[in-house]
Amino acid sequence: MRERDLTRAGRGGLSTSRRVKLGIAAVSGAACLLAAACSGGGAGTLAASKQGGGAGTPAAAPLPQVTITPADGTTNARTNHGIAITVVQGKISNVSVTAGHSPVSGALAEGGTAWHTNWPLRTHTHYSVTVTAVNAGGKTVTATSSFRTLGPASTFTATTLEGYNQTYGVGMPIVINFSQPVTHRAQVERAIEIKSSKPVVGAWMWNGSQELDFRTQSYWPQHTHVSFTAHFNGVEIAPGVYGTSNLSQSFTIGDSLIGVTSTRTHHTKIYWKGKLFQVWPDSSGMPGDDTAHGTYLTIEKGNPVLMSGPGYQNGPVLFPVRFTWSGNYYHDAPWSLGEQGYVNVSHGCVNLSPEHSQWYYDRAVPGDPITITGSPVAGQWGDGYTEWFYSWKQLLQHSATHMAVQVGPSGSTFVDPSTLPPPTPATPLTGSKPYNFVAK
Repeated sequence: MRERDLTRAGRGGLSTSRRVKLGIAAVSGAACLLAAACSGGGAGTLAASKQGGGAGTPAAAPLPQVTITPADGTTNARTNHGIAITVVQGKISNVSVTAGHSPVSGALAEGGTAWHTNWPLRTHTHYSVTVTAVNAGGKTVTATSSFRTLGPASTFTATTLEGYNQTYGVGMPIVINFSQPVTHRAQVERAIEIKSSKPVVGAWMWNGSQELDFRTQSYWPQHTHVSFTAHFNGVEIAPGVYGTSNLSQSFTIGDSLIGVTSTRTHHTKIYWKGKLFQVWPDSSGMPGDDTAHGTYLTIEKGNPVLMSGPGYQNGPVLFPVRFTWSGNYYHDAPWSLGEQGYVNVSHGCVNLSPEHSQWYYDRAVPGDPITITGSPVAGQWGDGYTEWFYSWKQLLQHSATHMAVQVGPSGSTFVDPSTLPPPTPATPLTGSKPYNFVAK
């Protein structure tokens, strides 16, 4: 049966969604502070004085010269570019950065002559920077910069589909929605850090201009704990449009539950906790109401759900688990028990026996994969969570960076996809086949 009269709720249909609002940001302006000790130096630069001795006395090593961007005294510093520190004639030995009273993290480049913050700077914030550098002779120089970031006039908000500490299926993407169209997309992708208790590889993909998803290359390992922080405070998503707060969330991937329904054989294979559990007789969409091809994800469930169609209106249906916005479900259908396993008689849903539908309903969570095969009708992008319609190659093409993301307990890193092992052939337990939505 098909849920004809239910409102198509779109991507916000998950009842467990936790909406977290964001705001604006600024872009950090650059300036230089060259600091050293002693006397001498050109315009705008403090440099070491020329040091020498008598005949046969080696010249002392020049003191380090430190450049901090933004420079001391800057107001309305732009936030996008963060804080950059460089040293010549020496190496960085210590960096201390605070935003108000909060420490700010950064990374020291190989060679020790450059340091940069990890994330954009916060808007409307006072920063203090202290840098110590040392030369080859062991002499040190300390440089400082104190500045304030800009307060933007135009801001955005962002929300995530995931709910705090909720449990999802192995196919679930991270979904972030923006209040305004995003044009600086690569910058947004690079502002997000993901952590997972088990290592995975995935990629960011844009679904239009206001939705960003992270999908794994293969399904998540079951029982994986996932968290992410979108460092959007200071990110400019479009000219003059900034974020003023960050977005964080954590959730868990539960037991692996995967359904594969063949419209030709009239049977559904159920994979539970990594193994083929059972094969159930079913009845999917009749000709003209065919259940469309593709790998979908479960969206929501409710017991009962009122459904309407030809010859019936607001009929209560038990144990329904939805997988398309257009109204397709796995559900209890005692009226078609005689046809299940033999012929397709539904209006698009997958009819199951009361016993099988209840078993599935009791275990289903949002994000469990359901694949429909053998259909003469192609799946439609956006009719449900259709991120698994894409192959790995297609997924990368829909990223602004076109980079893979390696994720583990310590965080995430962008990597060149060509440096990764080739994807393993997809199986029902690992992911979707390329072009799985194409009609057969």
